[in-house]
Amino acid sequence: MDVKRFEEIRDKVISAERARYGIGTLQEKTLHAILKDYYAPLKDMQEIPVDGYVADIYTGTEIIEIQTAQFNRMRSKLECFLPNYPVTIVYPVPKIKYLLWIDEETGECSKPRKSTVKGSVYRAFYELYKIKQYLPDKNLKLCFPILEIEEYRLLNGWSLDKKKGSSRYDRIPKTLLGEVRFERIEDYVQLIPYDLEEPFTAKDFAGAIGERKDIAGNVLHVLNYLHVVKRCGKKGNAYLYKVVEF
Repeated sequence: MDVKRFEEIRDKVISAERARYGIGTLQEKTLHAILKDYYAPLKDMQEIPVDGYVADIYTGTEIIEIQTAQFNRMRSKLECFLPNYPVTIVYPVPKIKYLLWIDEETGECSKPRKSTVKGSVYRAFYELYKIKQYLPDKNLKLCFPILEIEEYRLLNGWSLDKKKGSSRYDRIPKTLLGEVRFERIEDYVQLIPYDLEEPFTAKDFAGAIGERKDIAGNVLHVLNYLHVVKRCGKKGNAYLYKVVEF
């Protein structure tokens, strides 16, 4: 992880986009563009045709895909790439988020206000569930850059203040706080808190990681599929889980 290089790339991309078009008006959003420049060793490794698809980054030996949502759209690419290439999916996690609201009529933008919602790798499992059948593949790796970001939203929602149901306009990272990587199945064990007593339920797990029960359930479903945890009975209507020893 190189925070200084990340911030230099961020400033360069933002400056170029503002000079040409203004934030958020490009087909490729700012966050995606910054991450692609950060994870590509060289600029000419970007947007490379590979076996009928266009890879975000192709180093000559490895493919890197920057994915900010909708992992279901990656299935055909993974079917094509994984038999022949190591593939790393980069999925940004906004741990700290500041919201800025844009009035579509006036173009005015509000001052940033810190969101009470904190992102985590656990919340990414909503997307990982969509490609769970590919996760055991030894050629597939995951990288989660942990970010502090500014999120720009349009005041076009259905509520009185126009915020509920609003559209996201752009996301701009402020800084890179860290990275979480899964390069082999055993790495998923880091998601289980060391002090969580076994066996545990989804409710126990949710409390230990500080997330909602439905989010914890998504994580445990995928971990059970990967044989990182296993069901070992029930407590009432709830499944009990234990961590598998590797």
